[in-house]
Amino acid sequence: MSVFANLVGQLADLLQPLFGLSAAAAAIVLFTAFVRLLVHPLSRAAARGQRARARLQPRIAELRRRHGRDPERLQRALLDLHTREKVSPLAGILPSLLQLPAFFVLFYLFSNATIGGRPNELLGHELFAAPLGGRWADALAGGGPFDGAGLVYVGLFAVVVAVAAFSYRLTRRSMAAHSVLAATGAGTGAGTRTGTGGRGGRDAGQAEVPGMKAAVKVMPFLSFFTLVTVAVVPLAAALYVVTSMAWGVVERAALHR
Repeated sequence: MSVFANLVGQLADLLQPLFGLSAAAAAIVLFTAFVRLLVHPLSRAAARGQRARARLQPRIAELRRRHGRDPERLQRALLDLHTREKVSPLAGILPSLLQLPAFFVLFYLFSNATIGGRPNELLGHELFAAPLGGRWADALAGGGPFDGAGLVYVGLFAVVVAVAAFSYRLTRRSMAAHSVLAATGAGTGAGTRTGTGGRGGRDAGQAEVPGMKAAVKVMPFLSFFTLVTVAVVPLAAALYVVTSMAWGVVERAALHR
């Protein structure tokens, strides 16, 4: 960890003439941008995978119509379909998973009084009036929500709400497009069933994964839960989360145009 502490410290020293006491905060923003650049190829691959999965929605709906009463057979059929089309259902989460180590490094660096047996000098850095090692609770206890440190968090919360609202719109638009594709596929498949089997075909076509409706309703609001993270982690880690979140939403809008 001392290596990362030295890296952040040296980058802060380079930025000192431009940002003064907030140089370490600027270093964290640059560090976050560097991490996002590293995982950008995976983000592009995830976007391609999402578009491919969208194209598969009619075929997935048809498989659900056929095998809706046999969950095990349905799972095998879905896995075979993704394998044949070379589409990974997990590709979309890889960029987020690979960013977790960077978040935990910053969390550790700004949560400990000593690093490598020496005093942690990073704790002396601030973002405007808020210590990078402090938390929102510290700001509230120190001067209230609208004092110097409190206003820093008010600004971060405002950024999170704005970015989350934009992410909400993107997610709703994407889910609506996928729903149209799935409904079209299900309707086409249901049309092939006639006679006494018609009702069974409709039931199968409407079969859903347990809990899917609840997940679909909650998904657009997930970005707003970032407010909780920002409120409870050290300010340095919160700054990483907010920067990465903003980068991710802009990147998603660009990749899914």
